Amino acid sequence: MLQPGQIAPNFSCVDADMELIKLADYKGLANVVLYFYKRDSAPSCLQENIEFSDLAADFAALDTVLFGVSRDDCLSHAAFRDQHGINIRLLADKDAVVCHKYCILHDRIIDGVSRKSALRSTFIIDKQGIVRHALYDVASKGHAQQVLALVKQL
Repeated sequence: MLQPGQIAPNFSCVDADMELIKLADYKGLANVVLYFYKRDSAPSCLQENIEFSDLAADFAALDTVLFGVSRDDCLSHAAFRDQHGINIRLLADKDAVVCHKYCILHDRIIDGVSRKSALRSTFIIDKQGIVRHALYDVASKGHAQQVLALVKQL
C-alpha cells in the first residue's frame, strides 16, 4: 500500500473523451485528487462522483484537479458522466494498470470465484508529486467533503 510521503506512481490513462491524461503533466502546477471507485453503475459510486462533482469548483479554487478512476471503459464513463451531469474527468483503467500502481486491488469471492476488485480509495497528491494522504476502503457518502478538508490543509 502507498503511504503518505511516497512519490506518487506516474501514470497515463485515457479519460471519457479518450484524451490522454498524464500525472506528470500536473507536477508543479496543481494538486491532484485521484479517487478510485468500483464501477459507473453502482449507486454508491454514483453518489461519490456526484459529491465530488458538486465540490469541483471548491477544489479548483485550491489549485486541485480531480480524477475519478475505475476499470470501466471510455464509453461507459462518457454515458455515466452525461447521464448524471458529472463534471469530473473519469479515467478508464480497463487493464487495471493504474489500480496496480496504486495498490487498490484486493481479492474478493463472488459466487465462489476469487476475483480482483477495486477497493474504494483516494490519494491526495501535492504539486511536487508526493502522496500527502492515502485513504483506503473509504465510505462514499461524505467522502468528497472529507477530502476537501484535507486539501485545504496542504
